[in-house]
Amino acid sequence: MAQVFEEVGGSMAVWSHWWGYDRLNQDRLKQDRLKHGCLNRGGGPMSRISRLDRGEVTPEMAALYDKAFAQRGNVPNMFRVMAHRPEIFATMQAHFGAVLNTGTVSTKLKELIIVRTSQVNDTPYCLASHTILARGLGWSDDQLAHLADWQEREDFTPAEKAALRLAETVTRDAHALSDEQFAELRGFYTEGEIVELLCAIGLFNYFNRFNNALRMEPTKPGEGGCAAEPAKTAAAG
Repeated sequence: MAQVFEEVGGSMAVWSHWWGYDRLNQDRLKQDRLKHGCLNRGGGPMSRISRLDRGEVTPEMAALYDKAFAQRGNVPNMFRVMAHRPEIFATMQAHFGAVLNTGTVSTKLKELIIVRTSQVNDTPYCLASHTILARGLGWSDDQLAHLADWQEREDFTPAEKAALRLAETVTRDAHALSDEQFAELRGFYTEGEIVELLCAIGLFNYFNRFNNALRMEPTKPGEGGCAAEPAKTAAAG
């Protein structure tokens, strides 16, 4: 798991390739964001709300930080921003865990539709980690790099394609989900499994919009957790 998060904290090239940008488009995007105040002069995105360190939260919140750090190797920046409202942060974490890790739909498939949802919404924060997580669960670099072409590919099953179609439809316009498309879903998934798929898609539309609005920076390995405390204590001394 540590290797996964070392890679997440590495090069922007990994997930920018999965969006389908070439280097020229990346440079143009960077210049446009700099022009409109979305980047600092060092080239990094500027988050709009401060992130709370472990030493700035209550003991109950610190325990949630420690749990996230143990599982992920960092405390995600989104979590540290939500910590400004502890009740929202605590319930969000519980809901996030339930959506991703319970039910009968595999986490592997949920991560795939999370990546596609985040691609459609153009959310660098979520793509920086979830493309890596999807790859770790078994999806190939080629599948993720060309996920927008899922309809033409032969290495996705009909059930997987139905889930990807659902992710795109609901993300772009939930009212466009037709009876015919829903009948196709019912051919592959139970009612409870459709609830699981929609919760994953809906949750990440929420996360995507939250992070896009706040220009959230991708989280680096080791950020936000226990490892930051000794350094903070030494600096105070």
